[in-house]
Amino acid sequence: MGEASGAADRERQDLFSRSALGVFRLNGQFLGVAEELAKPAGLTAAWWQVLGAVLKEPLPVSGIARVMGITRQSVQRIADLLVERGLAEYVPNPAHRRAKLLRPTEEGLAAVRRITPGHAAFADRLAQTLGEAGLAETVRVLERLIGAMETVTEGGAGPRTGTESGVRTVTETASAVTEP
Repeated sequence: MGEASGAADRERQDLFSRSALGVFRLNGQFLGVAEELAKPAGLTAAWWQVLGAVLKEPLPVSGIARVMGITRQSVQRIADLLVERGLAEYVPNPAHRRAKLLRPTEEGLAAVRRITPGHAAFADRLAQTLGEAGLAETVRVLERLIGAMETVTEGGAGPRTGTESGVRTVTETASAVTEP
């Protein structure tokens, strides 16, 4: 029983390592595509990411960081740059006096709209490669993995999904990034 258990442990570790390495590689590929799509609009992938998080509703920097899974400090730096360049603005937050909300300006919305044709063309190519059902299944699996990782990294407090926990799903965030 000890050898079988050890083999199962190694198999799980190998699967975890392979999934992590795959996600790291995929992240690099997505960032590369995002940079290419954002460049003609005068944005970087990071700027697009932060603007995309606030297209549907203004959010505080800490909320953007939670939605996008990045650090508050990096969001603050990007938000300040977006405001400096006239692509976003800070507005009062009725829920918190000091934590202002970030929202896109008309110029920021226009920049995101300029990304839409390239974004749609790339989505079409990816759907043609994976098939519609394959792409939908890929998204479901990624969302399931995200939920599982949130569960195991938050001390087993349960999965955080949807807006009831203050966190958007991948699907909600994706539509926010592309629909000004």
